[in-house]
Amino acid sequence: MVILGAMNAISADTFGKNKMQGKRIADGEWPENQGEYSKHKTDQGIIWFCRPPHPGISIGSLSAHTVVEHEDGTITVSPSIFFNMDHPDHPRWHGYLEHGIWREC
Repeated sequence: MVILGAMNAISADTFGKNKMQGKRIADGEWPENQGEYSKHKTDQGIIWFCRPPHPGISIGSLSAHTVVEHEDGTITVSPSIFFNMDHPDHPRWHGYLEHGIWREC
């Protein structure tokens, strides 16, 4: 289980070691690749889902975050995003998604 705390997918080399351009995929689609995010309309309202730019981490919900959708379709998420696979041997990722760019802390 992925626990989330309070990129047009391109190699991290595009922006340096700790940044990656994200990719917004079609609304209602599930992020399958690192750096993707999408918007889902539910009975409870809009919920965003994402997959961080780190191998071995699955999709997570941004329902505990504030998501600002920009005119160009990118999003900014606050506060920072923390992916924790709830096991000390599993990968973790902590960072930001700002104007569609993932940035690791």
